[in-house]
Parts: sequence; structure tokens; C-alpha cells
Amino acid sequence: MIHRADLDLTQPHPVLQYAYGSYEISMDPMFSIPTLSILDRGVVYVIAHIRGGGEMGRTWYLNGKKLHKKNSFTDFVDVTDYLATKPWADPARIACYGGSAGGLLMGAVLNLAPEKYAVSIAQVPFVDALTTILDPDLPLSALEWEEWGNPIEDKEVYEYMKSYTPYENIRPVRYPAIAAVTSLHDTRVFYVEPAKWIAKLRETIDPSSPTPLLKIDMTGGHGGGSGRYTHWREIAWDYAFILTHLGITK
Repeated sequence: MIHRADLDLTQPHPVLQYAYGSYEISMDPMFSIPTLSILDRGVVYVIAHIRGGGEMGRTWYLNGKKLHKKNSFTDFVDVTDYLATKPWADPARIACYGGSAGGLLMGAVLNLAPEKYAVSIAQVPFVDALTTILDPDLPLSALEWEEWGNPIEDKEVYEYMKSYTPYENIRPVRYPAIAAVTSLHDTRVFYVEPAKWIAKLRETIDPSSPTPLLKIDMTGGHGGGSGRYTHWREIAWDYAFILTHLGITK
């Protein structure tokens, strides 16, 4: 967790909660110039170390993969619930943010507890994982079976993945503001996944919800556009979307 040193922690502030939670990858704290812009505006930035990541060792990872994957999603929501109890956090202004497998996390969390978040950004999100992994002709499908299981050969894996894949589990209730950010030339998570997810969200969720948005970079890949300043502009768009829906306009 990080915030401005002079932030009054006796008063509630908006929170941005980030996580990845897959492939035993650890989200270690690091210095980020773009993050300074949200800290300067009074946002508390939180990295959630959920199961499926590698932050707490091998068992922590194993308890968040394959037939234990839902632990990643419930861990994230549990962190949100914990933050909401703190005097420095405004429960009505919690944002969630994740990309790739962390984008799947965003989709699953929003299906589980949409009322807990004011806004969400899902970058290059793996939101139709079941359909993708069911196609053995795709170049990465066989590699993904180690992380998610093989739904082609294992009915239990198929049913389990179907029960959490974001595209398959959208509910007709109110969702927060959502933006899916993708790239036309992403070869790891094809742009069609967030495109169909956003389309289904628009068709399914309660009409009182903010309209879900899709942003497509026409030249970039899985990591977005190339170049430092292009990357910063992309992050600026994400943060502007989040800040707007947290009620921060300057």
C-alpha cells in the first residue's frame, strides 16, 4: 500500500486496488512514475497479493491455479472488504485494475461483487478463457493447460472453468463503470475476447449501469504500443478513466 506522506489517514480517500494472481508471478513493489499522478490526487494505491501469484511461496501459487482458481477471485474481494473497514478508505470509491490474466481476475470479481467497486479497468483481459483454451490449434492453448487445466479432456475442468470465465457469468444486475483496453495485434489475448465481453455486458447488465467501454489500440500488441511515452499516454488514459469515476476531475 502506498499513499502521499501528508495524506490525512483519519479521513476516507479513494482506493485503487491492483492484482495479477496467476502463473506464480510476484507483483513486487517498484517505483512507477505514472503512479505518482494518482498519489498526488489523494488516491491510495494497493497491490493485493492473492493466491495464484508467487508472493507467498509455492503452496500459495498452487492454491490459486486449475481447480483452485476461484481462490484468486475471492481473495481479491476479501482484500476489498478489508480495505473498506479502514478509516482512510472510502468504500464507495474503490477501483480495481488488472491486465491479461489479471483482466480475467477483473471480470470474475465484477461478476462476483459488482457492488463493491466504483470503476474497473481490464487491460488485454483474458475474459473468454474457456473458449480460447478449448481450441488446441491456437498457439498458446497447450501451454495454458498447465495453469488452468485442460477442459478438452477433463469434464471437471470444463465445468469449473465455465463457472468462473467472465464472459460466461455476466449477471443482469448493476455493474460499475468498466473499460476494457486491448490491442488489435495482441497475439496472446486476441482482441475478440474483450470485444465480445463488452458487447455481452452491454446486452446483459442492468441498464442503470454506466455503459461499458472498449478501447482498441490499432497498432500495439499484448503490451500496448511501443515506446516509453506511448506507454505513459496509455496509462494516462486508464488513470483518467478511473479518476473520473472516482469523482476526481483535477
